[in-house]
Amino acid sequence: MSRHVAIITDSTAYLPPQAMERHGITAVPLTVVLGDRALEEGTEISARSVALALQKRRSVTTSRPSPDVFAAAYREAAESGATGIVSLHLSAEFSGTYDAAVLAAKDAPVPVRVVDTGMVAMALGFCALAAAEAAEGDGTLDEAVAAAEKRAAGTSAYFYVDTLDYLRRGGRIGAAQALLGSALAVKPLLQLDGGRIELLEKVRTASKAIARLEEIVAERAGTSEVDIAVHHLAAPERALTLAERLRERVPGLVDLHVSEVGAVIGAHTGPGLLGAVISPR
Repeated sequence: MSRHVAIITDSTAYLPPQAMERHGITAVPLTVVLGDRALEEGTEISARSVALALQKRRSVTTSRPSPDVFAAAYREAAESGATGIVSLHLSAEFSGTYDAAVLAAKDAPVPVRVVDTGMVAMALGFCALAAAEAAEGDGTLDEAVAAAEKRAAGTSAYFYVDTLDYLRRGGRIGAAQALLGSALAVKPLLQLDGGRIELLEKVRTASKAIARLEEIVAERAGTSEVDIAVHHLAAPERALTLAERLRERVPGLVDLHVSEVGAVIGAHTGPGLLGAVISPR
């Protein structure tokens, strides 16, 4: 690593491997606990395995990386020539990952700025890319942080799930909202708001919910230059259809990423997830 500011994120950023390699971004893995086995996201367990386990109603939980894992990543970055590190992570409302990074940063061999982006998935990934691009332009530690925070402030994420039950089980959305959704047999549209998952709208059918998701994303994107990511879990046809529709409808689209979420997010959303991240340039 030749530049003086290193960028570290976590495995829930779901950045394309080519982008991580090109920008020298490191992702610290979270853990998925499947039954009695603890497995690293990205290397030891796939989203598809999680989807299958959830469909069979097997126990699936997740856990943060330990401070020791972050400490090792910070040491490695310093040994590779970094004189400062920006460590960008998923919302602290979802995970203790940010707290673990803060603990490790205290004893790091170089200054580390740990940022709770309030984001997840490519909403987090776009923040990491913004920080990396600032660092590549000879930006300082503060400038790389500012670039990430600016990107986070403008980024929106919306998603559809077949059921709120998985989010309720993991404590990621209020039980009352989950029960209300089930009682009315509605299909929920959700959004990231203040680092939390909030219920945005309730729609009667899956097809209407996905059509509404498309409308919301197109409206939010407007005509300015934006990057968009479409995520799914075990729903590739839905994702490709939404991506193509957005390609037609968003005149300022610069980059479009389509990918399946990883095991950690999949464990909390369940199969059928369809999401979209809109990140203005």
